[in-house]
Amino acid sequence: MGYECFDVEISDKVAHVRMNRPEKANSMIAAFWRELPLIIDDLSAGGTVRAIVLSGEGKHFCSGMDLEVFANDPAVGPNTRPGHRSRRNERFRSTAMKLQDTFSSLERCRVPVLAAIQGACVGGAIDMITAADLRYTTENAFFSIAEINIGMTADVGTLQRMPKLVPEGIVRELAYTGRKWTAEEAKVVGFVNGIYPDQESLLAGVMEIAAGIAQKSPMAIWGTKQTMHYTRDHSVADGLEFIANWNAAMFDTDDMGEAFKASMEQRQPDFPDLFPLSPGLE
Repeated sequence: MGYECFDVEISDKVAHVRMNRPEKANSMIAAFWRELPLIIDDLSAGGTVRAIVLSGEGKHFCSGMDLEVFANDPAVGPNTRPGHRSRRNERFRSTAMKLQDTFSSLERCRVPVLAAIQGACVGGAIDMITAADLRYTTENAFFSIAEINIGMTADVGTLQRMPKLVPEGIVRELAYTGRKWTAEEAKVVGFVNGIYPDQESLLAGVMEIAAGIAQKSPMAIWGTKQTMHYTRDHSVADGLEFIANWNAAMFDTDDMGEAFKASMEQRQPDFPDLFPLSPGLE
């Protein structure tokens, strides 16, 4: 299937999802918001992919929301329909929640999503990568919660997810000022997992990490991702009960046996894929 904003390649159980509009700094046009959750949900449902790498072609990873998307939208543009303010407000809310779900698809995906970031990562792009599992950058990468610079509050995930990843005071400073945040600053506080000298080495390195993840038990990886997300949003006691229940239901002794056997035989383990989700139910 062809996409307007993305190219998708799958090799050795790793999917590479590339934003393909470098001439526009991979800005997020209307098709972007429709296509990304379709791609991620499809890869998750299929069961054969075990890691996803999300990258952007060109000089910049992503310049965020393309404002032309909403230029003629009565919910956010000039009010050409006097009265019925409730309907205008309801449409704005529904639109925001639809956009939020685009990035929530990265969290609900059954496999880890790794973001490979070069150059600019601003506005909606930060909303997107905060929903990824891991983030890697080039030395010249930078971040900006740029919504404040156009008179709005970020509303697609940054302010909800980023404080779970780095100290709240840092997020407040970035969100209040809209300033550029360097890759090195982001690495120091743990927002970025690793920094590479250039885009070529970045993609090679991130694909290698994804390949390593793909060699692990996909059921154990899915359980780890689910547990980490649940623990983030609940107490320690709730998190401990969650993993006890998960392993009681999902722990696969066959996978553990294969892991031990492969270790003794000095080979890579051979784990079965996740079962595909039923069509229409993913």
